Order: sequence, then structure tokens, then C-alpha cells
Amino acid sequence: MPSLPAKIIEMLTAQTASFRQVEHAPTRTSEESAAARGEPLEVGAKALLLKTDDVFRLFVLCADMQLDSAAVRRQLNVKKTRFATAEELLELTGLVPGSVPPFGEPILPFELYADVAVGKRLDRVAFNAGSLTHSLILSAADWERIAKPRRFGFAK
Repeated sequence: MPSLPAKIIEMLTAQTASFRQVEHAPTRTSEESAAARGEPLEVGAKALLLKTDDVFRLFVLCADMQLDSAAVRRQLNVKKTRFATAEELLELTGLVPGSVPPFGEPILPFELYADVAVGKRLDRVAFNAGSLTHSLILSAADWERIAKPRRFGFAK
């Protein structure tokens, strides 16, 4: 079975997206990842797995922003939100915190939401591609076309 970075690259290639790969030392924070990629922090597409009431969903926001949980609750009409624990993340995805790529189906089995600012402030997105040592940078337009996120404002 191919690794998650290989599956993402295969999908991007099949969809004729042009992208740049960066191999780097392990990064655990958005700031470390941005430095390793040589990209501004706001280019980072930070993917967070949240439990919304009883459903896990994936939310993507610019790496220099924070989640506005109240906005998520209002938009999705849910009572409770919380981050997936490291154990839940590993069980549901096989991934560790900091390695989650900004893709739902067919890469990860979750509904995908993106904040309105992702890919709008700069023309590209960068992310750890299922690994703490493997990043991809691609055009924001290609990411939007391939990932097909539902968008609303949930970052501050």
C-alpha cells in the first residue's frame, strides 16, 4: 500500500497540478514547517481534525490564524466541538499531530472545510503531506479544485 505522501502526489499528478516537494527535518509546529519550506507562515494550510458533536470533520485554516470554535458551532449547528486527541487522530488516520494534509476524500475519510482566507491572501498553499518530514507546495487554485472544500469563515 502506498504511503500517504505518495497517494497525495499520485492524486495531484493525475489532476495535472504542478507542485513542489520539500524534504526537511521533522517539524511539529506551523512555524517550524514554514521555516523548513522557506515559505511565509500564512501560506501554510493547517489541517485540524475536530469532533463536532459526534462527527469528526477536517478544518483547514491559514497557519498564522487560530480556530474560532464558536463560528464552527454556529455554521454547522452543533453544540460541542473539540480537537481530536492524538490517540483518536492516530486511530482514525494513522497520522500524528502536525502531519495531517488538507484533503478529505479520497485521501482522508472526512468532510473537508476551509476557512475563507485559505489560498486567498497568497496564491499558494503549503502543508505537511502525511509526514512530519515531507511538505508540498502547490497553487491555491489547484488545491481548491482538487480538494473541493466547503468554505466559511472560522479563523481569527
